[in-house]
Amino acid sequence: MPEQDVTVGQLLLAEYESVKGEQRARIGFRDNLLYVTLAVGAAVIAAAAQAKQPSMLLALPPVCVVLGWTYLVNDEKISAIGLYVRDDLGPRLAELAPHRGWFATFGWEAYHRTDARRRSRKVIQTVIDLTAFCAVPLAALVVFWSNGDAGELLLGLSVLEALAVVSLASLVVWYTKDA
Repeated sequence: MPEQDVTVGQLLLAEYESVKGEQRARIGFRDNLLYVTLAVGAAVIAAAAQAKQPSMLLALPPVCVVLGWTYLVNDEKISAIGLYVRDDLGPRLAELAPHRGWFATFGWEAYHRTDARRRSRKVIQTVIDLTAFCAVPLAALVVFWSNGDAGELLLGLSVLEALAVVSLASLVVWYTKDA
């Protein structure tokens, strides 16, 4: 088999395909985390109601925090890949093109961010994320606290869980500002 030279352009295109593949996989995984959170939340609430044990609701905050953090990290990596393609990979590939400057490489990466309704969609998505990952577990804690017959250990645990959920909520809002 004869030796073939690999060009820089081919390597950059291969890298593009690789990072876009990772981005697609992360998008699918991230989006499924929201559905998993809803299913777990419904299951925990139903089990606690059926058993008439409000203390079972204490399972919801840690699950929501772990799933919410995983969602947030994947969302950040999805955005980071888009930024890398727009600001690094695309310009390096454009420099190799014979007619530099008259077209934008991977134009969609920047174009879709200019939509006039993008900001409102980001706000709505943030509200959905805060509801699924933070408001539902906080509501579960309120129900637990309103029951009134929790021991000191469970009460202490619930306060720590509330702090974790509030911390996640602040991170959701903070990461949204960077997107």
